[in-house]
Amino acid sequence: MRWLIIFLLVGFLVGCASSGRVPVGDIGDARTAAGDVHRVQKGDTLHSIAWRYGLDYKALAAANDIKSPYTILIDQKIVLRDEPKKSVRKKTPQRTKPKPKSRTKTPAQPNVDQVVWRWPLKGEVIKEFSLTGKFNKGIDIKGKTGDRVNAAAAGVVVYAGGNLRGYGKLVIVKHNDRFLSAYGNNQDVRVKEGDRVTSGQMLARVGTSGSDIEMLHFEIRLKGKPENPRKYLPAL
Repeated sequence: MRWLIIFLLVGFLVGCASSGRVPVGDIGDARTAAGDVHRVQKGDTLHSIAWRYGLDYKALAAANDIKSPYTILIDQKIVLRDEPKKSVRKKTPQRTKPKPKSRTKTPAQPNVDQVVWRWPLKGEVIKEFSLTGKFNKGIDIKGKTGDRVNAAAAGVVVYAGGNLRGYGKLVIVKHNDRFLSAYGNNQDVRVKEGDRVTSGQMLARVGTSGSDIEMLHFEIRLKGKPENPRKYLPAL
């Protein structure tokens, strides 16, 4: 019996190691513990890894000392942490600075983080956003197979692939340093990573879900966290 228990324990540990990461829950789960690790697999990008675990891509890059343009390598270990390691710095004596001269106030500058959103597909919302109960990190919009899926705002494609479980063929667009949007469950993708897209530009075509439902799964993330797209989309 003792040898049987040891055999089962070794099998469990090997299985965890081969998965490439410490188990942390569902896709996009922000409740990762410091020290959880994701091993980079073919098709991964820093943005897709951050998206998967509900982390801000810039914070994840800083935590792993990865500089722009955020190049990562297969089998590289990414620590799932949203803040960099604290470094100890020696305190330097502070010098007294002269008081600045009063200046005339300049007009307020426009908010560069503002994004003008539009619906990626016009149709009935068949599943609403919810982070409790029937969990859904975005909204599901009914469509027909082959319908156009359009960019909800201008930006840069930072992921175009199909290796995120639960999303099917997926496109992620970066709009600025704060906002990302995602378009999942596509029949085919018409853009590639690095493409600059305009608002309303075609990204993909509607596909069929695992439940044989023709629809688009659409998400908006603010600093890596899911937001209700209805907060930003105009009324139909």
